Amino acid sequence: MQDVLAIVLAGGRGTRLDPLTRDRAKPAVPFGGAYRIIDFTLSNCINSGLRRMVVLTQYKAASLDRHLQFGWNFLSRELNEFIEVLPPQQRLDDHWYQGTADAVYQNLYTIEKNPSEQLLILSGDHIYKMDYAEMIREHRESGADATVACLPVLVEQASEFGVMKIDESRRIIDFQEKPQHPEPSPDDPLRCLASMGVYLFNTRFLFEELCRDATVPGSVHDFGKNVIPSLIHKADIRAFPFRDKNTGEGFYWRDVGTLDSYFEANQDLISVEPELNLYDPSWPIRTYQPSLPPPKFVFAQQAGPNPRRGIALDSMVCDGSIISDGKVERSIIGHGVRISSWCSVEDSILFDGVQLGREVQIRRAIIDKYVQIPTGTRIGFDPEEDRKNGYTVTGTGITVIPSTLGNADSNLLPFAGTG
Repeated sequence: MQDVLAIVLAGGRGTRLDPLTRDRAKPAVPFGGAYRIIDFTLSNCINSGLRRMVVLTQYKAASLDRHLQFGWNFLSRELNEFIEVLPPQQRLDDHWYQGTADAVYQNLYTIEKNPSEQLLILSGDHIYKMDYAEMIREHRESGADATVACLPVLVEQASEFGVMKIDESRRIIDFQEKPQHPEPSPDDPLRCLASMGVYLFNTRFLFEELCRDATVPGSVHDFGKNVIPSLIHKADIRAFPFRDKNTGEGFYWRDVGTLDSYFEANQDLISVEPELNLYDPSWPIRTYQPSLPPPKFVFAQQAGPNPRRGIALDSMVCDGSIISDGKVERSIIGHGVRISSWCSVEDSILFDGVQLGREVQIRRAIIDKYVQIPTGTRIGFDPEEDRKNGYTVTGTGITVIPSTLGNADSNLLPFAGTG
């Protein structure tokens, strides 16, 4: 895979994930307690044998830059292995990136300095496990100019994706980006074939098309809206059906673009048999792991009128956290969290360094880093009260509390710089 260069688009603003994206780009949002969203795409690359990656950043990238420096600095330039972070440089004009294709176009100079036969274009804000080597192998065998990874989605959800039609040889014969009235696949009236935002191009072919698209009046310079639709009638563009790395047939792929979808994807991880298996040693998800002690659960006093127990049920708890006479159920607890006596946390996500005072009750909430919750507080029980307190409440009743990093206890911040 030395002749394939991976381009990871990581400049997403993620406005629908606000307030989690007020101080960080969407790919840098924590996920699953120990990870960032971008870790899944980068891990797919490493596990697929791809060790040359260029990450294109733009929006509030400081947190993402630090995470990549801390957790993804193990590749050797001497062996032609690297993760190179490229902020917008306005090399070609005075504009920031206008679209996904424009982001690649504005970095053609740097990309040319890393010779490759194919360019793999990836999004840094999706949750999935995929062996890109299979897609690369099929692309080369087919002799295609480009290949687009795809998966079936329900018709009622398809308007959020690029929808394609293919022939018997998997050649794409029609492509519409986010159609208002998507047509189902001929062999499945309930589903459409949707693009995953994973594109493989022959390098010289893509360079020519990006230069052409840059001069097209009215183009927003986006792969899904402009580049792919313009190619299907004049080039050989193929579809690659996504196969889950663990099941070989499932379609676990999540675009965690809203707070509700983000919450649901996290909750997927704590089911008895999660669709996304984080415990597969053959396909590890890499990330930055701070040097912290193991999680601790203290007090097992059963006698007396107020028995005390520190427990976590159907949950994931990261290193450095202490559950002291509190009860955690169906939740994800990040690094260095402190849960005090007589607390209750249900169906929630607590990011790194969150501190709960005594007798705090949390239900169906997402709490960002280093937030301190005062004694006796109740969150997630009264949506109107939560809104009055300045919190975000989603349509399904998830309460989201933004980060208050400045209030954090310095003893809990051995990795605070990761944001």
